[in-house]
Amino acid sequence: MEKGSSTPSLVVRNEIRSKSHYIFEGFNVRGYDPSKDALSAAAKEGVTSANSIAAAVDGADVVVSILPSNKVVLDAYLGDDGVVKHVPKGSLLIDSSTVDPNVPKQIFPVASENGVNFIDAPVSGGVMGAQNATLAFMVGGRKEDFDRSLPMLKAMGAKHFHCGDSGAGQVAKLANNMLMGITGMATAECMNMGIKMGLDPKVLLDVLNNSSARSWSTEVYCPVPGLVPTAPSSRNYDGGFKNELMVKDLELASTMALGIRSPIPLGAVATQLYRIVQSRGYGQKDFSYIYQLLKEDAAKK
Repeated sequence: MEKGSSTPSLVVRNEIRSKSHYIFEGFNVRGYDPSKDALSAAAKEGVTSANSIAAAVDGADVVVSILPSNKVVLDAYLGDDGVVKHVPKGSLLIDSSTVDPNVPKQIFPVASENGVNFIDAPVSGGVMGAQNATLAFMVGGRKEDFDRSLPMLKAMGAKHFHCGDSGAGQVAKLANNMLMGITGMATAECMNMGIKMGLDPKVLLDVLNNSSARSWSTEVYCPVPGLVPTAPSSRNYDGGFKNELMVKDLELASTMALGIRSPIPLGAVATQLYRIVQSRGYGQKDFSYIYQLLKEDAAKK
């Protein structure tokens, strides 16, 4: 299950052990995805494939999904072939997609009416966090459902927060991603300025990481290639959090802010800059590619 996948993916974790199913952290995993390539990749990791959502959730105790948009999440859970209509009563549904907070608020009452439990549990940590099982989960829903989800969440991540009622996880995630986008933009802007003024990039980064400007964007996700080997910028901006997904999340956060009339001047600027990166054909690159946009635009002047 890859965060930020552009194709819908559904993972079923079944607590009933079976030799025919992959056992991961004590859970048998069965998965469905409309992409055959995604299913093939999952099969190499031991995940048993299903040919539909209904088949994937058959007999499942817990369903975990991570999907790309509001519509896909609603269709996957509430559609005729959806999870709610086909999952056994008493099952726990965990949606780790990043969507509008109103989406889980729509799913929760329908799930409850059908005798199943639902929480929204968006994640932070990116591809590296998923690969290393160090993700942070922000959960909205009933406390008892959060407590029940912990064995699964601990198998996939290192931190788990119960944020409140249904939809609260999404609010926390959108606030987090807007701040991540803003600090990523600011780091790229200031690194570009300092380098253009003649500072050695490594020296400048060392200064930032040992001064008041230190942040996740400088320590872990530096946008300048070659300074942090594990950062996407050092891998041609591949294998990270795609710029198009950053745009999606910033637009969701902006819509949420507009609904409550919360001022987001920096969020609005960040949204526009990442949109420019996407419009120039770099939507599939990591969002830290914004450094290259600023660098190239500066070079033209």
